[in-house]
Amino acid sequence: MQNVIPNIQAIQTEVVKIITSVTKINPNLLLKVRDLTRLGLDIIDVVDIILKVEKTYSIVIPDDAPVYTVDDFVNYVYAIKQVS
Repeated sequence: MQNVIPNIQAIQTEVVKIITSVTKINPNLLLKVRDLTRLGLDIIDVVDIILKVEKTYSIVIPDDAPVYTVDDFVNYVYAIKQVS
């Protein structure tokens, strides 16, 4: 059985769901601002988001991975899923 690689739009939708579930930030605002550091998230929020993304996609995001924006998360997941 072959692994299905989610398309980038599906990943974005899921990442936005994860971030909004942790932060309660309106998805429309999240997609406009995109930069998580500008939304006032603390380190606990960011770690929680990373853990949920890792669990959802069965991946590991290294501590030094540059995931500061919605696009960073989406592109990282997409790249890892392309390789695996």
